[in-house]
Amino acid sequence: MRIKPVPEPPADLAELAAFQRAVPLVPGSTDDCCARLRDRRDLPNRQRANDWLAFLRTLGLARETPRGFVRTDAEPTPESVRNGLREGVLFVPEALSLLRAASPTEPVTAGTLLSATRGSVPRHDRARDPEWERSWRDRAGRLLRWLALVDLAAPVEADDSGAVDDEAERGYVAGDALVDA
Repeated sequence: MRIKPVPEPPADLAELAAFQRAVPLVPGSTDDCCARLRDRRDLPNRQRANDWLAFLRTLGLARETPRGFVRTDAEPTPESVRNGLREGVLFVPEALSLLRAASPTEPVTAGTLLSATRGSVPRHDRARDPEWERSWRDRAGRLLRWLALVDLAAPVEADDSGAVDDEAERGYVAGDALVDA
């Protein structure tokens, strides 16, 4: 099963390791782990912490035991994060396929990814959120930034100055890790 939550990506893998360290070594309930993540990583609410906990588990950086969640001994390396994204996050295969076909003149944007996956967005998400397209476009942008973090995607600069007016519409092409795969 692939997860839907995609938190805002960290600046680098060292910051991702800090999120992992916020998960306890001694098993704790989901509520305890979320409270700890929220406190240690200054997250705005429990839902954001729960999303991070699910995401860390998908990346193999935390695991659920019969007594609760614990962090794993795994290091958040580019390869381990790539594998976790490929294997466990909804719409990563579609994003990678689009990135392989992208070019600097026709890059993948959050809008492109949403258009390609719109029909696969779970019905209950569309029904319960009147702003579901905006929510899923934002998710697509975060997903592309996660792929860029581990070199599966590479941002394309919008103009000669390197400025991008709308971060949500930043374009991406295949990163070196995807090209070399």
